[in-house]
Amino acid sequence: MNMGYFIYSRIGENEKERIIREFLPKIKALAVSLSYQLPKNVSIDDLIQEGLMGLLSSFENYDPSKGASFSTYALKRIKGAMLDYLRKLDWVPRNLRKKMKELEEAVLILEDKLGKIPDDKELAEYLNMEEGEVRKIRNELVRRQLLSLDSYIFEDDESVHVELVQSNEKSPDVIYEKEELREKLKEAIEQLSERERLVLALYYVEELNFKEIGKILGVSESRISQIHSSVISKLKRLLLSRM
Repeated sequence: MNMGYFIYSRIGENEKERIIREFLPKIKALAVSLSYQLPKNVSIDDLIQEGLMGLLSSFENYDPSKGASFSTYALKRIKGAMLDYLRKLDWVPRNLRKKMKELEEAVLILEDKLGKIPDDKELAEYLNMEEGEVRKIRNELVRRQLLSLDSYIFEDDESVHVELVQSNEKSPDVIYEKEELREKLKEAIEQLSERERLVLALYYVEELNFKEIGKILGVSESRISQIHSSVISKLKRLLLSRM
């Protein structure tokens, strides 16, 4: 029997309601944070609802023998439920996907040429586009990177890597391949600048949003979005060169 189910499914309804009330502000804050990078047609209320479903599933699936606290486990389930919902909504027209690829290539070319991450104005001039169109394409690019980072990085590789990074299998071969990928990712991250590594750490480790990171680094939220997108594109290029 799942120990988490034994413990958490048998607590009283009043206690469950207390836990839900305790988590609700965190769920709302996470939904708002995710909504900054999403189209306007995505409802924050829908994200909150998915988060609540993730919390409810935590009562049945939490296993304290794994070492993580219930709070830590539940927050991961909540965020995972929201991201799963957003991935199901994700659909990019072919022409927009083509423009996103062109933008990504332009970012890397201009960064090498200028010695810095290009802003929207510089990208617009290079691509002969309006700044507003560049901003729209970049926002969609960031959204895809955030919703499915593994698939995004390996989408141009026709090997097994996309399936591998998403696999839950624990066979010796899969474990070895995952360890090898982690090592290659670590090596790629070490080639980034200190500022780029800091942005990654603040977003993926400290789980701050772009606005919060911008305040720490003294730049705008939009600039952090540009830096994040450029760094992920650079990691993609570095990792695929090692495959």
